[in-house]
Amino acid sequence: MGDVVSSHLDENRRGMITARTRDVMKQFSDVYEQQYAVALFNSVRFDIEGGGGTQSQLLHRKDPLAGRSIFSGSLFQYLEENRKWRNRFVSVPNSYTISLYESKTAHERGLHPKVTINCAGYKALTSMEEYLELINGSLPGVKAKASNSPFIKCATQFPLILWHPYARHHYFCVMTEKEQKKWHAVLQDCVRHSNNGLPEDSTVQTPAFTDSVRLYRQAKGHYGTWEMMCGVPPQILANLVMETLHPELRNVIAPRLKGKMQQKQRNWMLISDAVYRQVSSQTTGQYEALVEACEAHRVSLDARLRTDMDQIVTSKEHIISKIKALVLPKAEQLLRTSIQPYISSILEALMEPTSRGFSEVRDVFFKELVEISKNSLNGRGKEKLGDQLERLSMLAFHPVKMQSCYEKMEELNLEGLQQRFDVSSPSVFISRAQILMREQMDNAVYTFEQLLHQSLEAQGEDNMCKTIQRCQDRVIKKYDYDSSTVRKKFFREALLQIIIPYMLQQLSPSCTPELPRFKELIFEDFSRFLLVENMYEEVVLQSVTKDIMMAVKEAAVQRRHNLYRDSIILTNSDPNLHLLGETPSVDWASKFGGDEPDCSVRGEAEARGSGRRRKQVVSMIQLDGLPFPYESCLEVPGVELIPEEDSEDCECKKEDQVEEKEDFGPSEVPKSPDSVDEIRDLINPVLEMVLPVPEKELSEVTNGTQLATGTVTMEDGLEENVTHVTTVVEDVPRKSLQDKTSPESILHELLGNKNQEADKEHQEEAAIRKAIEEMEMAVQEEESERMAEALAAESDCELPPLAADFGSHYDSGFQSPTNDGLIESEPQPITNGLNGEDKIVDPVEVEVVLA
Repeated sequence: MGDVVSSHLDENRRGMITARTRDVMKQFSDVYEQQYAVALFNSVRFDIEGGGGTQSQLLHRKDPLAGRSIFSGSLFQYLEENRKWRNRFVSVPNSYTISLYESKTAHERGLHPKVTINCAGYKALTSMEEYLELINGSLPGVKAKASNSPFIKCATQFPLILWHPYARHHYFCVMTEKEQKKWHAVLQDCVRHSNNGLPEDSTVQTPAFTDSVRLYRQAKGHYGTWEMMCGVPPQILANLVMETLHPELRNVIAPRLKGKMQQKQRNWMLISDAVYRQVSSQTTGQYEALVEACEAHRVSLDARLRTDMDQIVTSKEHIISKIKALVLPKAEQLLRTSIQPYISSILEALMEPTSRGFSEVRDVFFKELVEISKNSLNGRGKEKLGDQLERLSMLAFHPVKMQSCYEKMEELNLEGLQQRFDVSSPSVFISRAQILMREQMDNAVYTFEQLLHQSLEAQGEDNMCKTIQRCQDRVIKKYDYDSSTVRKKFFREALLQIIIPYMLQQLSPSCTPELPRFKELIFEDFSRFLLVENMYEEVVLQSVTKDIMMAVKEAAVQRRHNLYRDSIILTNSDPNLHLLGETPSVDWASKFGGDEPDCSVRGEAEARGSGRRRKQVVSMIQLDGLPFPYESCLEVPGVELIPEEDSEDCECKKEDQVEEKEDFGPSEVPKSPDSVDEIRDLINPVLEMVLPVPEKELSEVTNGTQLATGTVTMEDGLEENVTHVTTVVEDVPRKSLQDKTSPESILHELLGNKNQEADKEHQEEAAIRKAIEEMEMAVQEEESERMAEALAAESDCELPPLAADFGSHYDSGFQSPTNDGLIESEPQPITNGLNGEDKIVDPVEVEVVLA
């Protein structure tokens, strides 16, 4: 593998890659330095003049993932080095970077991961067909003999593949389809979060960077949205370099690759990954130096702007008026003929899936609150309520819970419009809308938490259900308003992203050559803050903004997709609410669960370097039939913040399984009755009984099965036929006469134990003590008297007939409640005392087969 890369990427070729990267970064740096000053001017002007949009009704949490980890579990990874699958432990921290470890122990010890994956620019795939469709386009025009063997032999039927146009691909697989869906949701969320790498709170660097990338690509003739505008700035710049470098290298290297087509594709991926890593290392260092140089002049530029702001604004307005005279007539003509007829159709294509997605966010949030209200009415306890509220706090960042919302947006279809307006892919708009959905969900959850906490502090915890419902109604109303505001803003921005590049491309031949003459109107002192190219784009933007605003406003007036009119403004509807926005998130586990949160809500993974435990957002439920060493779907203590299963039955089953493990140790993995004997036992149940045999009759009793006829009345009143009686004789050391008990006494005790489930505890203890006293008195008398007194004791206790207790455990043998958890294959001593300390009798095991 290394030979393939080194043979095609020799020193000369690597030098060429370095020179090409340096050349692209030099051109980009010139544009960035200009745009940095313009972005600083716009930021300072906004600070001085003020303005802005409608105030949000929901609160915003500053750092929602502090002290959290997203997910951890195990899956199989394909290693390119030896072409084998290996089990790997995967950890996804709150940075959404995927780390793969040799084992869970290596992760817990804080060892360095084997592989770290930044998911920016990747696509998460779930089938080899999707992957092959993408990989087959990696070497267009290259002819080679196709191989009969598959590209990669997947260890299971459920693959997970991370595909990237330039970087190395990563192959995983899991055991079940349910696991695959959950892992796919987690991987998609990692991609979604990593793609959104530009911080919105940076009012200077982020606008300067995005405008620089757009202007650089437009200078190369690339208008429209760019699918690889994803990740942090150095990654985006590496993509910018690879956009032209990658096809050039492919045209040179691909004809020299040897082997069959699949081997050529594999080798080309390795070469491409090596090139991408080299380019990324260069762009990272050079971009950091560029930003540092610009930031060094920020203070002096800011001072000049604040001193001369009025003159700069006046000069800008004068130049824009001159540019309008040139551009507006052409822009309006283009608008009437090629854009206005399509605005409504573009808007409708955007509104339908987006509104369904935001509506689904509302429904998911509402269902979670309804579930919490129901549990508070059912009296599930404060600890249970604390757990549910703790899970609710991370609802927005749970990819499985949010998947139904994201899927609605993935239905966006701009086909027909993409070719006309040069939209490379709708993925840019899909990803942006999904990020907004997550933000609105977290805002709603955080606002509900603060309102509920405030209400509980003021009114106490009495009548919890009504308090929850009041807070729920307030938050839902605020969510509807904010959802409308956010969607309208998203529609306007999306329309501009589609239309403006198309207009600039159409107007460029006639308008761009005329722009240099306007530079003469700019004063030398203001030339760093006023650029003709930016003012020209502002004029084009203003020409189409009115039509876009009218289209969105018309949709709101018609109440389409639950959009609010702009005239509906909830000003000061809750004046004291925003005072709560500065308070930290509520620790519900501590509030309702005691001083320390319950271990079921604590994460196992510790924050490396700080020694604090991290709470984990996503947990994988245990799947039946998987071997224990495979950890991918095992319940990990402390990762149940938001369980994927909503039904009460599933939660009850999990609790029962935990109790059984605590009482009786680890149990075997449940299996289906596949064998003939197991199926026969289900059809013809076997009832086991243990009876003592006197020494005189012991020689007459032998092992074997005999045919028998008769009936037994079951607990439900049905009569079952007895077909066979199997006798098994076992020798047990005999003790003194005082230790002997009669068969009637044994049946008496067994049936008494069976009735423990129906009687109250004090009645149980009294009845058992009475039975024990009578048995101890009986062993001192003659054989005949002992039999008579035992029968009398049976009638005094008013025991039900023997057949009445055959019903509930007929499939696993006749068992008392005290023996329910014991393993059936191990014979247990028969005792006739309350604590199991009394005498052992001579057992004879009799199996009664019921037809």
